[in-house]
Amino acid sequence: MRLILDEGLDELAAQSHQVLPMRVLVTLGVGAVLGLVTAWPLAMAWAAGGLALEAWSWFATRPQFKGVAIGAPQRFNHFANLAAIACFWFYAGALFWLAGTMAGAICAVTVWLSLIGYGQAFSFQSPVGSLVSGGLPALGMLILAIAAPVPGAAMGPIWLMLIIAVGFAAAGFKQMMVSRRSFHDAQAALLASEAGYRILADNVTDVISRHAPEGGMSYISPSAKRVFGWEPEQIIGKARDNIMPEDMPRLIGAITLARETAQPQTIDYRIHHADGRTIWVESSIVAFGEGELVMTSRDITARKALEADLVAAARHAESAAAAKADFLANMTHELRTPLTAIIGFSEVLGRSTQLAADQARQVGLIREASDILLGIVNSVLDYSKLEAGGLEFDRQPFDPAVMAASVLGLVEQQAAAKGLRLTLDAADAGGGLLGDGPRLGQVLLNLLSNAVKFTAQGGVHVRLTRRPHKRLQRLRVEVIDTGAGIAPDKIDALFERFTQADATISRQYGGTGLGLAIARRIVESMEGRIGAASQAGRGSTFWFELDLPAAELAPALEAPAAPEHLDRPLRLLLVEDNPVNRELVAALLAPFDVEITQAHDGAQGLAAVRGGAYDLVLMDVQMPVMDGLTATRAIRRLPIPQPPIIAMTANVLPEQIQRCLEAGVDDHLGKPINTAALLACLDRWSAPDARETRAA
Repeated sequence: MRLILDEGLDELAAQSHQVLPMRVLVTLGVGAVLGLVTAWPLAMAWAAGGLALEAWSWFATRPQFKGVAIGAPQRFNHFANLAAIACFWFYAGALFWLAGTMAGAICAVTVWLSLIGYGQAFSFQSPVGSLVSGGLPALGMLILAIAAPVPGAAMGPIWLMLIIAVGFAAAGFKQMMVSRRSFHDAQAALLASEAGYRILADNVTDVISRHAPEGGMSYISPSAKRVFGWEPEQIIGKARDNIMPEDMPRLIGAITLARETAQPQTIDYRIHHADGRTIWVESSIVAFGEGELVMTSRDITARKALEADLVAAARHAESAAAAKADFLANMTHELRTPLTAIIGFSEVLGRSTQLAADQARQVGLIREASDILLGIVNSVLDYSKLEAGGLEFDRQPFDPAVMAASVLGLVEQQAAAKGLRLTLDAADAGGGLLGDGPRLGQVLLNLLSNAVKFTAQGGVHVRLTRRPHKRLQRLRVEVIDTGAGIAPDKIDALFERFTQADATISRQYGGTGLGLAIARRIVESMEGRIGAASQAGRGSTFWFELDLPAAELAPALEAPAAPEHLDRPLRLLLVEDNPVNRELVAALLAPFDVEITQAHDGAQGLAAVRGGAYDLVLMDVQMPVMDGLTATRAIRRLPIPQPPIIAMTANVLPEQIQRCLEAGVDDHLGKPINTAALLACLDRWSAPDARETRAA
């Protein structure tokens, strides 16, 4: 019974119900033809019976057409109706055949073949249905032709055509069965694949949804409950209601772009969670077919929170860096301002011939201590620049041998005072290289100063070598001393900031512990290496090496000697709020023919420029009432011959110097004031050609 009442009958029933109106018309048409060939009462009776069977079919196939699940009784009802209709149509062919005319025979064969063809057409849905409506009528056709031949007709051709028709029907039925098996195999594979994908979609942590071209959602995976808090059936049909209105235009734009370009789009937006929270969702949108969409969505609220934390941390770091920079700038200014007076007046006293020997020596000690303090301030400043990545390198051709000789000259007096031998071996390192020579000189000076400082007897030897290395020149610089040496386990820590090999060193020799850290940052910023080798009691070797391109050296120009006097009288406007600094500048320039007018702030300086002509203006920056940069801008707007303005300030950071130049100053002179640098600056900007350039 299960074989007879297969589920394919339901598909056959649904399609039969769909074409029922057409079958009613065919029934009426065949009834009319039957009336012409046979008798009208018989034809009308047959047509009435056919319409009754179609009415029965309408009720028997309606549930299947509506997609309602049915049981065996309803399916048997449809099977009985199908068998009755097949028999009734076979009976119509028999009536035509038994009319005993050629027209009747042709109509009979036509009806039977149509019935067979109809049965074959539905073999995919139900083999039993095909057998009942196609196979059995074909067999009955042969039996009737044998039992009741058409009188007066040549039966040979008719028999031949009937046999061919039956054979065709049998072959078609067989092929239909093969096709049905292939169809069901493919359908089973498709259902299995769909089931596998559905299992995958139902169990992934992301939410997978499918959307029709008109925008409606046709499917959403069960993970929607975990991610959004809503049951899938609660989301289908009203998914857009949960999306934040301000994010909807961006989402619609991404969907439109995915459909227009056929390229996947990814967008993040906010939705309302079932528990009242607002969560962030990231969706990947893929378009396919005729505008359908598949969206894969995931909760990225935690990621967004992390990103917000990172942004806040970055802002906090930027704020801290800005605060650090401001603190550094202020501290540098505040430290350099008193150092200006200490160093400047010690230099003025040092030039005096009225000091006793002890007094002169004491003034020299003041100057040396001030220079050490200035070096510490500069070290802290340099390290802060390196930490912030603000130290720039100026790569120019330089001769490493010349650079090393120049650095040795800076510590020569210090070494001689301790009775140390200071030697240089740079015979193999001569010739031009492309790099920042002054910065490398700073590194060498740091290593050399440490060697002299920590060597009690013997000497310090500097050795430079260079050799080809991967199309570059590898420069190696070594500083070898005969000092106390360092324990090997403490060497690595030497290059960390604020670190010294022994706590007693800072008490005995002083220093901040920043020098080697600065040297390391400089060398590593140039993609070089730095290190040390030492044994306690046997001296140390500090070294660094870099790979630099070879370069042609420009012809050496003799550096102009720093002027020891001014060649011309000057009218100088000094704008400075600190009375000590005003007195210092006056003392430094007292030996020269310089007429100084003093202003205590920027406003007084501006008024002085309006009221008189000056060869030069020395302008401090940080002043009350009106700062130096504001005063400079105001002076530059005056319709007068513009004097050179030199910023004389403790603001020495690169960005501070740049702000000075942008405000309109011509040069920058950092505090503490160096007499030679001051005279050189005044001499340079008081020269006639400099004035003409300024006027232009």
